[in-house]
This record gives sequence, structure tokens and C-alpha cells, in this order.
Amino acid sequence: PKANFSAPITNMKTFNGGAAANVACVGAKLGLKTSLVSAVGGDFKKTEYYEHMQNLGIDTDSLIVVPGEATPTAFVMTDDNDDQISYFYWGAAKEFAQSKVPAKAIENAEAVHLATGDPEFNWKCSQEAKNQDLLVSFDPGQDLGMYDTKKLVDVIENTTILFGNHHEIERILDALEVDLTGLRQMGPKIIVKTCGANGCEIYSSEDKIKIDAIPTEAVDPTGAGDSYRAGFLSRFLNGETLEESAKFASSVSSFIIQHQGCQTNMPTFDEAFERMSEFY
Repeated sequence: PKANFSAPITNMKTFNGGAAANVACVGAKLGLKTSLVSAVGGDFKKTEYYEHMQNLGIDTDSLIVVPGEATPTAFVMTDDNDDQISYFYWGAAKEFAQSKVPAKAIENAEAVHLATGDPEFNWKCSQEAKNQDLLVSFDPGQDLGMYDTKKLVDVIENTTILFGNHHEIERILDALEVDLTGLRQMGPKIIVKTCGANGCEIYSSEDKIKIDAIPTEAVDPTGAGDSYRAGFLSRFLNGETLEESAKFASSVSSFIIQHQGCQTNMPTFDEAFERMSEFY
């Protein structure tokens, strides 16, 4: 509506989400042992979402619980043309700015995935992980605009795998005034660029790898990127090649987009592997 006017909402649903949580939940569903570091509201541990995480076996000991605040929430308005306007309430996420590095969670991990969130906190976590010689994957997502050039460089220098869609990777290249080769020389050994229905491209010391997307009717693309990261990491951390990891990731994300909501249609490992085997 225009200012000072109202508009009716014909349908409203609430879904579990959050970039880091999507990766943790989808990864856990695929059999990956995951731990989640995220700032949540004071009543979060009484919610269905927390119970959902417990049922998936996610380690939630490092959640940053903020009494008196609400868990971060996105409000997404979609019109009849499927155009969207989103409002983000940071809520408890404001606590990241003064939070300490979750050293215990990082110490117990084989790899650390940095999703959307406070740039300073992500940098501190990436530094701690690098000091422990862990694999660090980084996906700034829609929060890329929050990083100034120096902080973006700081995190990228600690990164092993850089994830981004084609828009985000181009914005990073423009901001740092480098090409893909120069970006890799700054830190990331692997750059994974997702291109929606056009699949993905992977850049590493090997030749460029291009993987087609699995054709699927897309009901809701929200969370597809997060599920892709979870699928990719679940295989790559188990010793699979970049190509196989990307194919599996594409299969995982093809399930997510078939239903509304980021975690509504999470596949098991067997389901994702079967679809991958049928297509590729």
C-alpha cells in the first residue's frame, strides 16, 4: 500500500528459516553432524523450531540466547505477480556485535560455515577456524552489502570455499577489483557460483566445472541456496570430488524448491542420492 493506507493479506504462513539454520537443518537431515551458532530470542527454546532442531540432532549448545528479545524474523510480502518486498527484524541478532567467538564449537568442528550475519563476528570466527587449520566456507548472501571492502577481504583471506550466486560473485569481484583468478589468489581454493535454473559453476585449481540444474517445478526458491551449501558440504567433507559434491547439492536444492518454505521438504540422503543418480 501507499503511505498511510492499508492492504489486505489473503494468505499468511510461518516457516522455519535463517541461512545458518537452513544449512544446519538440511545438513543434519542428510546425515551430517552439525552445530548451530546463532542469536535467538529468550523464548526460543520453548518453540517448535527448537524442538525440530533437537529431533534432527543438531548441537545447539552454542546458541546465543538473548532474554527480552525476539528471534530474527523475515517478513516477505508477495503480490499476484510474484514480486516481493521483504522486511527483516534483526532482534536478537544485534547481540552478535558484542558476542565472543564460540571457541568450543569451533574446536569441536571439522569445518566452519559462515552464513549471513554480522561481518565482525564472522571475521572473528573465520580467524579462529583458520588458526585451528579448519576448512572455512563463506556465504555472505544478502548481507554482502554490510561488509566494507576491508572486512570482506579479511574474511575472504580466511576462506577455503566461497559460495555465492552469480549476482553476489560479480559484486564481490567488482568490490575487490579482481577477476576470478585474483579472487582465488586472495584465499579461496574453491569458488562455487550458483546460477539458479542454469546450474552452477565451480572454479578451482582444476578446470572450470559446470553442472546443470535438475529440472524441477519451482514453487518457492527461498532457501534453495542454503540447501545447496548443505548438500555440497555434506559430500565434500566426506571426500567426494567437486563434481560429485555439486551434483548432490543440485539434487538437494531441487527438493527444497518444490514446496513453500526453506525446510518443508528436506530430503534424506537416500532420496537426494537417488534423484541425483537418475538425472546425471
